[in-house]
Amino acid sequence: MIEAAGIDAAALLADLHARAFNKPWSEAELAKILDNPATFALIARAAAPQGFVIAWAAAGDAEILTVAVVPEARRQGIGASLVTSAGVAALVRGASHMHLEVAEDNAAARALYGKLGYEEAGRRHAYYSGEGGAVDAIVMRRALPRPVV
Repeated sequence: MIEAAGIDAAALLADLHARAFNKPWSEAELAKILDNPATFALIARAAAPQGFVIAWAAAGDAEILTVAVVPEARRQGIGASLVTSAGVAALVRGASHMHLEVAEDNAAARALYGKLGYEEAGRRHAYYSGEGGAVDAIVMRRALPRPVV
């Protein structure tokens, strides 16, 4: 089940982010992001929370800021469901396109985004710092499907 999450879920989201990433965002950082009225969060739950997405939508555009899925829940379609649900939520908020960025060396995420219709739209040189040195960010974009009336 995917449901909306607000600023009151910042501690839970910080915990999930810490389980999903080596350089997690803090509860305070997440609360600050969620305090922006253009920002929204969706959380995937089964018996327990499995992951979340945070995105924003404004002025006809949208961007996914982070997608986090805990290691034990990966490869089960949760990331795809979260990204797709974020696209729907952005569409409802008036966005016509969704952007995201992903580390060049994150092959699994890049494959997922490609499968969901995202295409490379740019590159940010040496954007992420990694264990092996700096890694480019791949900027990806897709048009959000307009409903047929």
